[in-house]
Amino acid sequence: MSCDFLALAQPGVQKLSPYVPGKPVEELARELGLDPADIVKLASNENPLGPSPLAIQAIQSALPELTRYPDGNGFTLKQALAERFDVSPAMITLGNGSNDILELITRAFVGPQHEVVFSEHAFAVYPIVTQAVGARAVVVPARNWGHDLEAMAEAITPATRLVFIANPNNPTGTWIGRGELEAFLERVPEEVIVVLDEAYTEYVEDSDMPNGLDYLSGRPNLLVSRTFSKAYGLAALRVGYAMSNPAIADAMNRVRQPFNVNSLALAAAVATLGDVNYLAESRLTNRQGMLQLEEGLQLMGLSWILSRGNFVAVDLGREAAPVFQALLREGVIVRPVANYGMPNHLRVTIGLKRENQRFLEALTKVLASD
Repeated sequence: MSCDFLALAQPGVQKLSPYVPGKPVEELARELGLDPADIVKLASNENPLGPSPLAIQAIQSALPELTRYPDGNGFTLKQALAERFDVSPAMITLGNGSNDILELITRAFVGPQHEVVFSEHAFAVYPIVTQAVGARAVVVPARNWGHDLEAMAEAITPATRLVFIANPNNPTGTWIGRGELEAFLERVPEEVIVVLDEAYTEYVEDSDMPNGLDYLSGRPNLLVSRTFSKAYGLAALRVGYAMSNPAIADAMNRVRQPFNVNSLALAAAVATLGDVNYLAESRLTNRQGMLQLEEGLQLMGLSWILSRGNFVAVDLGREAAPVFQALLREGVIVRPVANYGMPNHLRVTIGLKRENQRFLEALTKVLASD
């Protein structure tokens, strides 16, 4: 009789549902017998431009050293980030993607006796890392699909250890203004760590959008999490980073796995961080693509949630799952978000002009044939 190893796992782990990523192109090609070249993937908020040429050069230069372990402290990348953002290297923690950062901060500070506060319709990793450590998740109802910071402040109790805030938020694309964030931070007790997840901040071109780094010096309980996976186009390499009080960074580094960011990722991140032209092109492509999608959706009579990310959540006014499946048969991969409590929405990443057009045409066809 075989052992039930799941029953031996930690209680929080037993009840976890694994994170489900966007469907890969290769998987859809196998399932439906499609030509991978004819498939458009707009499901995972990836940068459609491909990597910076400087990143490719940096990777090629690093290849001869593949037999060596990476710099476990990420000295060169930390120095580059410190110079770019005018912070001390001691404030920086590197992660295997920003998901790693979210896990590190939770593992370092949260136990079964604690609570973690986050919003309804917020990033799926927040409840995953909370449940994995056996803590209690306090999910605050959304306001207009976004964070209700006043209600989140009221949800904080003596048991609260972390608050997760995504700005802009994934999957809704909603955002928090400067005054709203400042009022919230004023209400948070100093022993409660606020994790400001700014994975999409490079796409924001709104003057009222707060920059979390502006508050670090006066808020020792604030951590700002960012990534190279989105606007910097390095999703496959998994490079994220946090900036925080050095004491928080020190605690995170005590639970961080050795060599959690590989050598190629470190080299590519340094190179891409210095490629201002690539970042400008990423923003321009996103801005133009967002306008293209919004105009196309308007012509179809559909509504969407205004977004400051590189994606848009489209309201189909009915269950989205059948439309998602029909789009797959057309060779177009988007993201259903019923697991976020949004069964009528599809999240669509901003792609290149031809990719956006392919999605709009496929969606028009699918809706017309229903």
